Amino acid sequence: MHQKTVQQTLLMLYFLLSYNGVEGQKKLSKLEDAELEKQLKSLNKPAVKIVKMKPTLSRIKKDSTFSSGTNRSSSTIWSKDGGCPFGTIPVKRITRDDLIRLRRMPPPEDVTFEDEYDVSNNDSEPNGRYISSQGYKVVAIVGLPYNPNSKFAGAGMDTVLYNPQVNGQQHGGSRLKIQKGLDILQVGWRVDPTLYGDTDTRFFIHFQAGKIHCFNTLCPSFVQVNYDVPLDSSFMDTISQRGGKHWGAEVYIDRDLAGNWWLLVSQNFTRVGFWPQSLFTDLKSFATNVDWGGVVYSPPGVPEPPMGSSYFPIEDTSYDAYCTDLIIVNEKGKIIQVDKAITHTDNPYKVEFIQLSYGAKHKYFILYGGPGESTHV
Repeated sequence: MHQKTVQQTLLMLYFLLSYNGVEGQKKLSKLEDAELEKQLKSLNKPAVKIVKMKPTLSRIKKDSTFSSGTNRSSSTIWSKDGGCPFGTIPVKRITRDDLIRLRRMPPPEDVTFEDEYDVSNNDSEPNGRYISSQGYKVVAIVGLPYNPNSKFAGAGMDTVLYNPQVNGQQHGGSRLKIQKGLDILQVGWRVDPTLYGDTDTRFFIHFQAGKIHCFNTLCPSFVQVNYDVPLDSSFMDTISQRGGKHWGAEVYIDRDLAGNWWLLVSQNFTRVGFWPQSLFTDLKSFATNVDWGGVVYSPPGVPEPPMGSSYFPIEDTSYDAYCTDLIIVNEKGKIIQVDKAITHTDNPYKVEFIQLSYGAKHKYFILYGGPGESTHV
């Protein structure tokens, strides 16, 4: 789709689906109804061109010195089956209900680490702040010290899958986030009845460019090139059990040499699709912020829901929600395994960045979670 058409469509979505706690509950006007129908036709029209790209990625796939499949602490979900039956692709058809539910979505996460943090490998308490212009998200995260001169071409993680209980407009999940200025990219898993219409743990992606933002393929921003990985697929057949089998999802965001940002999954770094450079202002170049961990949301006056495994971490990966195999890619394409970072958590949750024994080696883990405010563990 032509860049101008994409931008017009995104602006239409922004104004049509902008959050309003009162208006979001009203019936659609005739104008809104017509706009929804127009948008559905735009999103669901048959593809007329097959995208074939072999990008020159920023080196994640080329680097043979790192593989998240080495010394895995969980079983991968991407190789659970062989994808779709031969000759079929799981293209999601956007429905009217999908777009109506988006009207009830809260504003996107818009936060960044302050630049006056002490670097920590969990030997000391963090002493900085996590700044949010919206002020409503609750997080338990680990990030890199903010430096406006940082240049990140990518990042990745292996995040263990859980299914914390949420209700109504609550949501919770785990995500990798990269950011520069007002431009943000996220990938991970999410339990979100408002977004999905159910309480399954599902794969998600999200982009934000200024005031415009979008999940998955609900707007024509993400160019999908591999349909074997549905962007809202349910993980309910591979949910981890505390003290039992763990399942993990390996996800990466990587910038190619043309400035497009690619979504990769699995230890084979399978390309799923990309966000074109033309969508962004700040992320036309490299990212300056990276963080990983858990996030939840509750509407004002509603107790916070459980996060992660729904229990506080006890420094045992058989029981804790965690992210591991954290990597960043610098502007020269070098893959760096993260061993020093900053922690931040909001009440009533906990987070740790800690090195634990795994087999004959040691690995760094983000351990996070908690029961929330509505239950006690």
